[in-house]
Amino acid sequence: MTSEYVGRFAPTPSGPLHLGSLLTAVASWLDARARRGTWLLRIDDLDTPRVDPAAEPAILGTLESHGLRWDGPVHRQSDHLERHQSALRQLADRCFACACTRRELRALDRYPGTCRDRGLPRDGNALRVRAEAAAPSFMDRVQGHVATTERIVGDFIVQRRDGFASYPLAVVVDDLAMGVNNVVRGADLLDNTAEQLLVMRWLGIEEPNYAHLPVVVEGSGVKLSKHNRATAIDDRWVSHNLAAVLSLLGFDPPLDRAEAMLAWAVGEWDIARVPKGAALAGFFAIDH
Repeated sequence: MTSEYVGRFAPTPSGPLHLGSLLTAVASWLDARARRGTWLLRIDDLDTPRVDPAAEPAILGTLESHGLRWDGPVHRQSDHLERHQSALRQLADRCFACACTRRELRALDRYPGTCRDRGLPRDGNALRVRAEAAAPSFMDRVQGHVATTERIVGDFIVQRRDGFASYPLAVVVDDLAMGVNNVVRGADLLDNTAEQLLVMRWLGIEEPNYAHLPVVVEGSGVKLSKHNRATAIDDRWVSHNLAAVLSLLGFDPPLDRAEAMLAWAVGEWDIARVPKGAALAGFFAIDH
């Protein structure tokens, strides 16, 4: 692995950025800039039913207005389709076709192996990989030691019914293609990390460094998300937005122009100051 820090921000283009996604973008940008590394932008556009054509320009506009400029061109998951298929071919001997629906499995903690020995055709069905391994533990730069070795990962999907690679496989291949070696993202993806680590081991890919940030939640405890129609970031209030996310990340920023605030934050950045845990309590509305 190269010694140069290469990070990324990878939003789904299903809607504009909200406070939680801006927090992830700011933290990953600061982590890269404080290490004098590269910060890449990837649009994770494989979940085609959720893609909103207006979302990508809105996301790019919000990042630019908040001073979060990325290095190089904008990458997209859809640029890596052949790489995904190549990885799937490497895993072919581990895979089996599965006809189970999400509704059928909703109440289960782990896939029970329903279709493992049914010999179903691969066309028209999802592909699951036979895990048969304990989930790897790893050291997270925010959460500390994540001990998952006692939990057996169930057979998870690596190719969706529509033929596209699933998230655990696609994100591994995407990050490899982009040279990413540092991943800063939300703690809601901690469980998914175990599956990604298994994919990396099977494909012989070196693991990146991980930092899983606590996610921003509403007063009810529900994570802010596009799916839950979280309020979009208002690009007219850049300084207030940056002050809000920097405060949630554990810093006491001066209210200033975006460029000055970010320069201050790069100098102050220490990921050890980011609160641990799965969620950030005390979410508040920004008073403009």
